[in-house]
Amino acid sequence: MEKYINEYIRPRIQGDGGEITFLSREGSEVTVLFQGECSKCLILDRCVAWIEQRIEADLGEKVTVKGIRKKPYFQDR
Repeated sequence: MEKYINEYIRPRIQGDGGEITFLSREGSEVTVLFQGECSKCLILDRCVAWIEQRIEADLGEKVTVKGIRKKPYFQDR
């Protein structure tokens, strides 16, 4: 899963100024960290749904993606 996210999902997220990092997988739950433009995106839920659909279509696995947003240090104030 980590390889798939790094090689397929990450470049597409980066194309829009975002960043995604695989954190863990426990059963059918995949946890990722969103940074960059993703940290302030208003439609991140659509992206998460897209990631779940791509994983199911490409890998044949039904997973739930849990996204954690991390704002850059200068936006945390």
